[in-house]
Amino acid sequence: MLNDQRSAPLFAALIKHARQNPAGFHIPCHGQGRGLPPELATPGGQSLCALDLTELPGLDDLHNPTGPIAAAQELAAKVYGSDRSFFIVNGTTVGIQALITALVRQKKVIISRNAHRSVLGGLVLSGADPVYVLPDIIPGFEVDCGVTPAVIRQALAASPEAAAVLAVRPNYYGVTGDLGGMAGAAHAAGIPVLVDEAHGAHLRFHRDLPRDAMEAGADASVQSTHKLGGSLGQSAVLHLQGALVDTDAVAAALRLLQTTSPSYLLMASLDLARRRLSLQGGELMERVLCLAQSVRAKLAGSGNLRILTADCLPGENCALDSSKLVISVRDLGLTGYQVSQLLAARYQVFVEMADFYNIVAFISTGTTPEDCDRLVGALQDIAARDKLSVLPPQPAAPSLYKRIMKPRDAWFARSRKVPLAGARGEISAEVVAVYPPGIPVLNPGEEITGEIYEYLLLVSRLGLACQGPSDPTLKTIKIVVE
Repeated sequence: MLNDQRSAPLFAALIKHARQNPAGFHIPCHGQGRGLPPELATPGGQSLCALDLTELPGLDDLHNPTGPIAAAQELAAKVYGSDRSFFIVNGTTVGIQALITALVRQKKVIISRNAHRSVLGGLVLSGADPVYVLPDIIPGFEVDCGVTPAVIRQALAASPEAAAVLAVRPNYYGVTGDLGGMAGAAHAAGIPVLVDEAHGAHLRFHRDLPRDAMEAGADASVQSTHKLGGSLGQSAVLHLQGALVDTDAVAAALRLLQTTSPSYLLMASLDLARRRLSLQGGELMERVLCLAQSVRAKLAGSGNLRILTADCLPGENCALDSSKLVISVRDLGLTGYQVSQLLAARYQVFVEMADFYNIVAFISTGTTPEDCDRLVGALQDIAARDKLSVLPPQPAAPSLYKRIMKPRDAWFARSRKVPLAGARGEISAEVVAVYPPGIPVLNPGEEITGEIYEYLLLVSRLGLACQGPSDPTLKTIKIVVE
């Protein structure tokens, strides 16, 4: 049975239970939809809620699976080429935190500086000691394209006691760095490579997409299946392979960190998404890539719009997930934020994200040709109507960081807000990242040096978008009180 990718064992078990017309005296207490408010209890809603169940006989237990959840996870492992896969209902966030907690603990870990904020949570929970490495930047778009193997080797030589390397691949812009080279460097040092692969659940299913993390040599990866894999929001899968990862330790960390009331709807959606990708993934991704290519072709003649392509990437080992459209609007004299707002307000076209120079649109299995035509038409109209003077360059971020405390120690230390003008020489108690490129200029425990202070002052004056600080205007900043 477990070799038959047409099956969806967890979904089948839920359907079997629902068809029994059971009398349920258990949580959730809406009684499979019957107790919902009338406006929610539509026929479709009741059908969906009939599968919103708990650990009943025959439905298995996420934290100790031996039945349909175990079977569904085993099928996921077979599709993705891993030794073992785990369903996650708390997002890729908890998967990353479980990997750091289980495999790094309080040791050093080599981390790409553009790591997602979930990594900070893992560092705080575990007490791990980060050694940050900087990714390269793509000129003209100012977004990162991954850390080179040479940088990883240098970091390992300087920190031979490191327990793991943690990479982001692909990044939010669809760019994949040289994971094979990174894995070779890490494995030569006898340590695993852990990958935040939140945006990569679909990569395995088309020859024209970059290799996914398992195929490229990672020891562990976490995928947000809900992003481009077709499952419900918040659902994800963690994959492990090889002898450098302690599977039992990861399973224990997931039991510690995940909810004890996992959603069966989320787990069933993972089961169904895996089945659909395994049976139809090539066909689905072919359609997605054709739509994306059609948008690129139609926008190619718009001289003041520049689209990120594989030709823009440095080196031979970087690749691009071309289902993601990264469109530089800097030659319009508008920021990506402004173009995103125009698209939404004037044309009812909503893109995934924007930064100072770019907008990013995801083409997915739910995208229609009509959607693509609306995006193209809107951008062409903006380019014709709204072109302003040339956008000034964004100030260059400092590349040197001075760590004084572990993130965990800074997180739990006493802190207070001070005016930015009084923060020079203090220790930051929070993250500050400016987009692009989204690489934090400060992490908790790092000194606000003179160079960083001057940069933040300029960012504040220009009103550039920041993520992480409690005061995104940067008029104030949280510092550690020693």
